[in-house]
Amino acid sequence: MSTHISYRSTKEAWEGFGPFLEELINENKLKKICDVGGGANPVLSEEYIKERSIDYSLLDISETELKKAPENYHKILGDIASPNLELDQKYDLVFSKMLAEHISDAKQFHKNVLNSLEQNGFAVHFFPTLYTLPFIANYLFPERLASFLLNKLAPRDRHQFEKFPAYYRWCRGPSRRQIEKFNSLGYTVVEYRGFFGHSGYYNKIDVLKKVHNWKTRYLLRHPNPNFTSFAYIVLQKAQ
Repeated sequence: MSTHISYRSTKEAWEGFGPFLEELINENKLKKICDVGGGANPVLSEEYIKERSIDYSLLDISETELKKAPENYHKILGDIASPNLELDQKYDLVFSKMLAEHISDAKQFHKNVLNSLEQNGFAVHFFPTLYTLPFIANYLFPERLASFLLNKLAPRDRHQFEKFPAYYRWCRGPSRRQIEKFNSLGYTVVEYRGFFGHSGYYNKIDVLKKVHNWKTRYLLRHPNPNFTSFAYIVLQKAQ
């Protein structure tokens, strides 16, 4: 089975992830779902879960973050990258949003997700990628400096959207090397979608924003997996 690779603008990545998951869930009639690292901000709404009769779990390493989520969600305190991880059930879908870049042992993370899936189950991850400028800076700069720059360039509610150290292990665009890594663990890479652009970081620097917008338009016409800003990957547990 060949991997479907496509490229789009980053605006579509942020606006489209919820609908993207819902389409996958609806088409495959997925019922047992685990949102890994969802902590304070579950991706799927309580209304959608109830309407579809979905068994929905939130798994997070932080009890503090889990407490921020609505009480109606099933919450599991655990480390998805632990070699000793034990879960009570298997899932039809395990997914993460803006989590993979914070995992220091990416191989163990993806192995644990694979082991938590039912046969033919899906894993979906949405993550920022190297090698785009803001994330190279976040990777190279000390955490204190990176946090300071984030507050200046792209401020956000740090209670609900806290910043955590980022490692960017296995966080790349849809290259052949990336696909082979996931295949080697026992996944089939169903789809790999790369996104270009991160103009939100340049709203206060007009010249850089114009240069960046030109670069983004160029990359959308001439895509290169090494210069994506974000990616979705859809994995399936191989038979």
